[in-house]
Amino acid sequence: MKALILAAGYATRMYPLTFDRPKALLPVAGKPILDYLLEGIRQVREVENVIVVTNHKFLGPFRDWQRRLPDRARVQILDDGTTCNEGRLGAVADIRFALAQGAVDSDLLVMGADNIFHFGFAKFVDFFHQTGTDCIAVHIQRDRSKLARTGVAEVDENWRVTRFEEKPREPRSIYACPPFYGLLRASLRLLGEYLDQGNNADAPGYFIEWLVRRNAVHAFFFDEPRHAIGDLDSYRDVCQLFEGR
Repeated sequence: MKALILAAGYATRMYPLTFDRPKALLPVAGKPILDYLLEGIRQVREVENVIVVTNHKFLGPFRDWQRRLPDRARVQILDDGTTCNEGRLGAVADIRFALAQGAVDSDLLVMGADNIFHFGFAKFVDFFHQTGTDCIAVHIQRDRSKLARTGVAEVDENWRVTRFEEKPREPRSIYACPPFYGLLRASLRLLGEYLDQGNNADAPGYFIEWLVRRNAVHAFFFDEPRHAIGDLDSYRDVCQLFEGR
């Protein structure tokens, strides 16, 4: 199994803070956001390598970050070649880009680079293996305005996803799905079909929405805190929370 961190965005909503440095490397309590994800990934013994997809503009800072890692040899930085927000490939296209580079030839743990999670990643991977299906992480979110900005899943009594909608106008469930997925190697082969049909290449939840209509997908429920860093206010809140521990 490999892990893929999607970090090729330009975080324009956080300008000027992210004008010349990537959001994933902003510090929270003295260490980059990305380090929190890497700590979670290190808990998973099945993960052999970690791939970080970035853009050409921020390639230098990510390589500097990689050089400081004690296990830098297992971390690969991929440059998707884009240089501005208007020219970005989008998260789904970046997954396909990683596949095209030969960086992925196994099941894949996929996550966005702008979240800090407190659940055990190894528990998620155990659930992924137990179900034998593609899996998503879900938590309860009762704020409808926040549900409208994320993926929303409906599930049955066995936690199989019966319906999924990315950024719904009228959320039909309280199960929010952040960008944290376990994708089977066979399902990754469907990315080309998805994109060739002209589907949304940006938010990865749109691929999950499409996938649920074709394959069995299960939801891993967690009730530990999750911190999404999408704008300056949420970044300040996370910093205050962590620094006040």
